[in-house]
Amino acid sequence: MMRVLLAEDQAMVRGALAALLALEPDIEVLGSAADGESAWREVERLKPDILISDIEMPGLTGLELAQRIQRHELPVKVVIVTTFARSGYLRRALDAGVSGYLLKDAPAEKLADSLRLVHRGGRAIDPELALEAWTEADPLNDRERQVLRLAGEGQSAGEIAHKLNLSHGTVRNYLSEAIGKLGVANRIEAYRLARQKGWL
Repeated sequence: MMRVLLAEDQAMVRGALAALLALEPDIEVLGSAADGESAWREVERLKPDILISDIEMPGLTGLELAQRIQRHELPVKVVIVTTFARSGYLRRALDAGVSGYLLKDAPAEKLADSLRLVHRGGRAIDPELALEAWTEADPLNDRERQVLRLAGEGQSAGEIAHKLNLSHGTVRNYLSEAIGKLGVANRIEAYRLARQKGWL
């Protein structure tokens, strides 16, 4: 029996996934979470075989959740189910040790088959997306990504500095590095481009 936990912030999608998986004789849905921090607590408490997670969630993103699971060396396989067909996301997901990356518009039966493959130790990745993921490298480092994401959400350099425990000058340096690497004119364009590429 495969023990699965769901992390998805949209209640309707979360319910649909749970109902779909409950039809499979070899899959048990242990529970679900609506945000990344709750999902992390449930992973620790329930110790599932597989965590199915969206990417964009409040608190921790699905990729940050996967990184935390990897860092703590937990025996939980992560499968990302998302609407984002962006090669940058896939590349970061693979770096975080994710075992599966599926798109929400894939046929329903593909999800259960992919979970079985992952449970057996395999990887379930959309082949076209996998090919695309290695054609364009993400130029940002983790700190630049973090600072750029907060700037794109409308926070000032001072607010970002306070939140991340950095000096105002350091935040400005990270932003100008990101802007330079992406070859754009300002932080708004940098944020837009990085989001479009799946680098945030």
